[in-house]
Amino acid sequence: MAVRATALSGEVSLSAAMQAAQAGDAAAYRDLLRDCVPVISAMARARGVQGAALDDVVQDTLLTVHRARATYDPARPFLPWLRAIAQRRAIDALRRKGRRPQEVHDPLAYEARADPGPLPGDDAERRARATVLAAAVAHLPDGQREAIEHIALRELSLEEASTLTGRTKGALKVNFHRGLKALRVSLSSRKEDTDV
Repeated sequence: MAVRATALSGEVSLSAAMQAAQAGDAAAYRDLLRDCVPVISAMARARGVQGAALDDVVQDTLLTVHRARATYDPARPFLPWLRAIAQRRAIDALRRKGRRPQEVHDPLAYEARADPGPLPGDDAERRARATVLAAAVAHLPDGQREAIEHIALRELSLEEASTLTGRTKGALKVNFHRGLKALRVSLSSRKEDTDV
């Protein structure tokens, strides 16, 4: 009996909010839309809508309510009107989901498709870049080289690098940033030389 009374009071309050919204009450309209969300969600879930599609159904239903609010007849109950809209939006979402292409067995398409793996020569190019980087790092002053090797290349924390090198964290940070700047300059000048 209490559930039925709650549903009846919900119907009355939603219907009253819609009537006020039709009369131009913006606050009542915001409250109406907020109160419609759980009703729409429950209806869509009952239809089998799940995940992100559920949010889409709620949004589509609220947009439809907004566009069709002038067609609501205050003499009729509000919830059946809302449920009819929500059911249609849920069916639309399920149809869209059903139209997605399914996996098809096509051996010729598989054979004609490019291999997503590395291209021939990629390994040689990667090794050449690593050699250039190692040479650039080797030409850095000792403090900068140590900071780059420990922090960037070996991926040690500042604490670990500080323990290994005997330098303070602050000194490591300064050397690291100076080393990065020097590497940028060195590598960009090498790139310009090879581009010419």
